[in-house]
Amino acid sequence: MKEMKELVEFIAKSLVDEPDQVRVTEVEGEKITIIELRVAPGDLGKVIGKQGRTARSIRTLLNATATKLRKRAVLEILE
Repeated sequence: MKEMKELVEFIAKSLVDEPDQVRVTEVEGEKITIIELRVAPGDLGKVIGKQGRTARSIRTLLNATATKLRKRAVLEILE
């Protein structure tokens, strides 16, 4: 869904030093949507956060949005 992709893109661009390097792609499956997030190598730590807290928070927001849309979504942070 477009809303989920835009949400992840907005959050990621707000966190990183190089927002123009943020790439979000959506892989729509039958029952689940996979949101793939790519950022500049130097920004990977900012998106993941200490002990994965930031990534977990992004996933929580994504799941809340997906639930509202009656969908399932998974966030994959790619290098």
